[in-house]
Amino acid sequence: MDWSIQEVARLAGTTSRTLRHYGSIGLLEPTRTGANGYRYYDRDALVRLQRILLLRQLGLGLDDIAAALAHDGDPARALRRHLAWLGAEQERLARQARAVEQTIEALETGGPVMAKDMFDGFDHTQYKGEVEQRWGAAAYADSDAWWRGLGPEGQAEWKERSRRLGEDWLAAARSGEAPDGEAAQALAARHVQWLGAIPGTPGYPHGPAKEYVLGLADMYVADPRFARNYGGEQGAEFVRDALHAFAEREM
Repeated sequence: MDWSIQEVARLAGTTSRTLRHYGSIGLLEPTRTGANGYRYYDRDALVRLQRILLLRQLGLGLDDIAAALAHDGDPARALRRHLAWLGAEQERLARQARAVEQTIEALETGGPVMAKDMFDGFDHTQYKGEVEQRWGAAAYADSDAWWRGLGPEGQAEWKERSRRLGEDWLAAARSGEAPDGEAAQALAARHVQWLGAIPGTPGYPHGPAKEYVLGLADMYVADPRFARNYGGEQGAEFVRDALHAFAEREM
């Protein structure tokens, strides 16, 4: 079964002109063209269009959408990940709506405004622009969808995992351990595995790219925001040197 371009435009809430443009840039080509010149789309094309529209909602440009689709060729897996993100986003918006309702009620009744609850569900994504500038919009969208899809419990577990890794780095740096020593290299392996678990990381899902690990290690020292995670510049230098040694030896 297939659908004409007019039917697809109506079902998807878009226009025939937009679909023709997607075809002209190779983003969504019609499955076939009838004798009358009409374009027709089959089930797989509609699935691809659904993914395109979902990624557009994340704010990706068409070039980034094409790259994202090429990066993840399994549509069911990609849609499951996006579905998890939508569920988390739905829950976040529900919390945000409750916070606004409580504020309205307080204003209308003269009751107290609970400051600690007013901003529940608000997410400022403060590093969005920086991540997109360094590694591209697709990388940010993938990692953001993964993070939201974890949900509160999964996010708490990930934060705890990250905290333990940071504490172990601090302990290793203070112990006098050499960056290329056995303990530091075991930490470096954990760190690389930790990075590689995040969709959007260059090299995912086969493990982070060597160039990415080296660049990130250097940034830990160059950027004070990252250096603070490792006790300051000296601790960050230890992490950098350990990651450089690991990357050169194992990647």
